[in-house]
Order: sequence, then structure tokens, then C-alpha cells
Amino acid sequence: MLYNNISYIQLLTSFPPRTIKSEKDFDKTQAVIDTLLDKEELTEEEEDYLDLLGMLIHEYESEQELVPDIYGVELLKVLINEMNLKQKDLVPIFKTESIVSDVLKEKRKLTVEHIQKLGIFFNVSPAVFFPNNPLEKNFLEIA
Repeated sequence: MLYNNISYIQLLTSFPPRTIKSEKDFDKTQAVIDTLLDKEELTEEEEDYLDLLGMLIHEYESEQELVPDIYGVELLKVLINEMNLKQKDLVPIFKTESIVSDVLKEKRKLTVEHIQKLGIFFNVSPAVFFPNNPLEKNFLEIA
């Protein structure tokens, strides 16, 4: 579907904007947006149409389930899984494999030192290991 200097009405009839109710609707709407964005220059009509489609995308995305706040050991487990690591890969951080195991089983809590080293190891801010609401859970061991 190419949009070469067509009127607003033609844009509306070529892909009528509708409330996005599924991932399929989202993909179709995003494809039209991408086609418009690939153009070197947009007409005023195309910009207005793009704004309308953008609002529909924004509305759909804001209604989707938000990613839960994962932190601490839960985040560590996700990172280990995502990077296909084994417990022994974390020994330089925790000193022994048994400590790694105890932390992952939540028998031991993460220390400030662990969190600092995990941030460096995973190349993330140590802050990601803390909950958004610090009163939510006492997961840190001050050592």
C-alpha cells in the first residue's frame, strides 16, 4: 500500500482507523504507520492520519498488561535464564556455589556487595535489583 500525495479521505478509506482490539489489529496498524514513516516527506493530511493512528496505538498499548516489578532474586533468575548461565558462573560474585544456590532458593538474602557485583556482571544499574516500592519487601541483608 503506497501513499503518494493522497487526500485524507483516501487515507481513511484505504485503512479505516478502528479501535485496536488484538495483536493482529496492532500489527496491521503499525504496518501502515511504518509505511508512512518510510516516506521522505509527509503531507499535512498524512501527518494528521499518522497522528490518529498513533493515538490508537497509544491507547492499545496503555491498556495492555504492564510488566510486573521484578527485582532481587526473581530478577536474578530471569537474567540467569536469559543469558543461559549456570550457578557456577556466578561464583565470582557470591564466592561459593552453595551461596549462589542458597540465594536462588531464597535461603539467603542478597547483600549490598552482591547487588553491586551483579550490576557490573550483568552491565545494569544495581538499582534494578531493588523494588520500585522499597517498603514492598525486605529482601536485602546488610552485611
